Amino acid sequence: MRLERAEAPPELEHDQRKKVVIADDDRTVRNVISRVLELKNFIVVVAASGEECMEYIDDCSVDAFLLDVYMPGIDGLTICRALRNSQAHIQTPVLCMTAAGETTHVNAAFAAGADDFIVKPVNPNVLDARLRGQIERYENVREHARLRANLDRYISRRTRQMVSEFTETGILPAPQEAEVCVLFSDVRGFTQLSQDADPKSLFASLSHNLGLQVDAVYRHGGYVDKFAGDGIMAIFDEQNKTQAACRCALEILELTSEAGKYQRDPVLRLGIGIHSGTALIGNVGSELHFDYSVIGETVNLAARLCGTAAPMTAVISAAAVADCGPVTDMRFNAPCTIDVRGVREPVAVYQLERLPGPVDNG
Repeated sequence: MRLERAEAPPELEHDQRKKVVIADDDRTVRNVISRVLELKNFIVVVAASGEECMEYIDDCSVDAFLLDVYMPGIDGLTICRALRNSQAHIQTPVLCMTAAGETTHVNAAFAAGADDFIVKPVNPNVLDARLRGQIERYENVREHARLRANLDRYISRRTRQMVSEFTETGILPAPQEAEVCVLFSDVRGFTQLSQDADPKSLFASLSHNLGLQVDAVYRHGGYVDKFAGDGIMAIFDEQNKTQAACRCALEILELTSEAGKYQRDPVLRLGIGIHSGTALIGNVGSELHFDYSVIGETVNLAARLCGTAAPMTAVISAAAVADCGPVTDMRFNAPCTIDVRGVREPVAVYQLERLPGPVDNG
């Protein structure tokens, strides 16, 4: 059979061609399959033994493996198992080959982690179709993983869980009541800063500071529900949630203060508000665009308290102090009552302060 060289399709230009390792102890078979794949615009690497093939076990540039099941020494099944135990090729397409009539090890090949099975002598069109199909499937899996990883950087843990459940059931979950601790942060005097500072410098400073805050929230077991302009809204809903939120607030203030020592203008100064209570968690919006968020009076009051905080301080409600319980690494100073817009009665609040050692909060 005469093989004609096909024109390289646009997606398979020289620097984008897929690299395939062929492992077979039969030179004739290697040469024929190698020629077939080269004419199909693959980059081909040949291995005359299982031992040679094992040299590519950690080579991330390989896009697929074509393995003869029966080889002396290290056979195709052993290589396949080794590939599946390699971080580089845990999902890389592996096609096993055997002669016609010798298909007794098909199940063993799939059990070893093979993705497909090719019978020799190989039909060029069948090999090309199956190889491309497996590579395309693998690339789709990788693209999905990359997309999910990047989406995870934009949406909260709660939202990911909700979307996953909705994808499986097709039913949006009903709003749920939950006991939460809500932390709001905000840059003091940001409007004036935005008028006086260079926009690019201000954006860089804000982005860096928000990154510090986000990392601190996740270190303390919370999650960022949303970015609220020049600050964040963070939710803590696990055990000791209010203690975690308080420690997070103190760390955020310390990180911001430390960054300000080495930062050129504009230097950011934060205010933080913390409140604990019952809130609703659910979807708000329309079929075209939902926001899965925490809403209710608890959220509103935390936001209001944030607005009352002096620069580089954290204001915490009396309800949150009570929920926090006894602690030895921080204390709640200067108790007072303040009038809060939208709240009928004055609200008892405290300022949060870190202590170097044990303290009696009673």
